[in-house]
Amino acid sequence: MSVFSNNIRFLRARRKLSQQNVADELMISRVRYSKYENGISEPPIELLVKISKYFHVSIDLMLSVDLEKHPVDEMLKLPDNRIVLPVAVDTHGNDTIEIIPQKASMGYLEGYSDIEYIESLQRIALPFLNNGKYRAFPADGDSMPPFRNGSYIVGKYIEGISELKEGKTYVFVTLNDGITYKRFKERKENAICVSADNSFYEPYDIPFEEVVEIWQYASGIFPEDFEPGDYENYNFKEMFRELRKDIRDLDKKITGRRRKQS
Repeated sequence: MSVFSNNIRFLRARRKLSQQNVADELMISRVRYSKYENGISEPPIELLVKISKYFHVSIDLMLSVDLEKHPVDEMLKLPDNRIVLPVAVDTHGNDTIEIIPQKASMGYLEGYSDIEYIESLQRIALPFLNNGKYRAFPADGDSMPPFRNGSYIVGKYIEGISELKEGKTYVFVTLNDGITYKRFKERKENAICVSADNSFYEPYDIPFEEVVEIWQYASGIFPEDFEPGDYENYNFKEMFRELRKDIRDLDKKITGRRRKQS
């Protein structure tokens, strides 16, 4: 078998997927996909690109490096196999910021490495943001006040997980959750732990292999004022969280008493 066939078999097994799972994502038959894993045939260029994006490993590494013999966790942490993002400028030479539209944010995972898609995005220039690659992402939900729906989070691109700083906020682009804005808590063996500023939400882990891009918070764009009532809404959710905790504690006490009586 070829290096490529070994690699896709290894990457699939590592994510605990069946051949049918991968074939469905690639929109091909399981029989056709199994031929690639068994080295019977090789995929055409357009499918090779799709496989590379799906496993988040560059074509170069996929074809030339035996991933099973290397620390794949290190290679998947936003590795050097990513395309270097070009810094676009306006007619005056100012760095420009691509804006990911609200309605098309879910399509970003399909287009983040597509040059034509990126070039089609609207751009703005902020004179105080330069010397880096910046992109504006739409805020969604209520997990990170004061950002509300309709706001934009401007992030500066960082190369890898090793550059994350505890307590700082980032836009994480991940395979499962898409675009999410969270605070970095800590790095674990095979994942990073992030949290929301709204304490109603619990911290959670993002596996290294799920991370597509990381953008460090640089600025915010707020099309609408953040009304006092919005804070009250967050306080209500916090109160509900505390109430839920009190109910759990009370339930434990009742259960403990029943056990003693019996």
